[in-house]
Amino acid sequence: MRIARSSWDTAGACVPQGRSRGHRLWPADTERAPWRVEQWNLANVADWSGKLDGSDAVINLAGRSVNCRYTPQNRKEILQSRIESVRVVGEAISNVQRPPRVWLQASTATIYAHTYDAPNDEVSGAIGGAEPDAPVTWRFSIDVATAWEKAFDEVPARGTRKVKLRSAMTMSPDAGGIFDTLLALVRRGLGGTSGDGRQYVSWIHETDFIRAICFLIERDDIDGVVNLATPNPVTNREFMAGLRREWGANIGLPSAKWMLEIGAAFLGTETELILKSRRVIPGRLLREGFSFAYPDWPEAARELCKRWKEERQRALR
Repeated sequence: MRIARSSWDTAGACVPQGRSRGHRLWPADTERAPWRVEQWNLANVADWSGKLDGSDAVINLAGRSVNCRYTPQNRKEILQSRIESVRVVGEAISNVQRPPRVWLQASTATIYAHTYDAPNDEVSGAIGGAEPDAPVTWRFSIDVATAWEKAFDEVPARGTRKVKLRSAMTMSPDAGGIFDTLLALVRRGLGGTSGDGRQYVSWIHETDFIRAICFLIERDDIDGVVNLATPNPVTNREFMAGLRREWGANIGLPSAKWMLEIGAAFLGTETELILKSRRVIPGRLLREGFSFAYPDWPEAARELCKRWKEERQRALR
């Protein structure tokens, strides 16, 4: 199987735990990789588009990081990087003689409403943007997500099955990732409850993210929106308590909302990443028989803490 990918973030998506399954991967836009690489850009379709000819799957995860302050320039880059990547990938697919069997397009679970009650699945989930208790600044993320998906929906891609991946926060021990950032707070004694702690944290272990990608590639009968998230989201209070427990931290100072606002400004990010309540469940994956390796946070946090320590120890040798 030939799999074309437009991001390095989860390279090896169908080679779980380092074991080859006979797939040939082509990740674009990376300088070094243990497989064939092609450079591409968001401006136009060039020679790289021919590499999609005969591919079984295209996985587009491209998009500027949202872990920043939403300045006018950053907003422009966040939006354009997503819409333009969809446009050029779609144009490339339309130009090949043997289009890929499936196109898996990144989206985000942030598209759902800020809510403390009913969980959001693909059928009954409420799209955000009009919540009375959500800050106006959070509307930007909804606008980006809806524009991103609209651009994808408008691409004809005849003969190619299209899947929108509404992903929750992917937890992995990699340096600079969301788990690494949250663990850093715990290690410094600052990993207590954020705000009132009632907001839900939707997440997915990287192993399940990878397995879900493989599952969706192989299931020709699944298209449209698919939530990639654990079936058991927890509140921020439970999430941080579980992380402290698995790390062995006895103290975790809580952070009031005003403290988070100051900290976010200092760190160059937005409080939405911490304070928005994302209660998302993977309704379609569950109905289609997908089995999660890490459905619950305590087990996931234990495994991630263990691997985080092992990887840092290897880096020091």
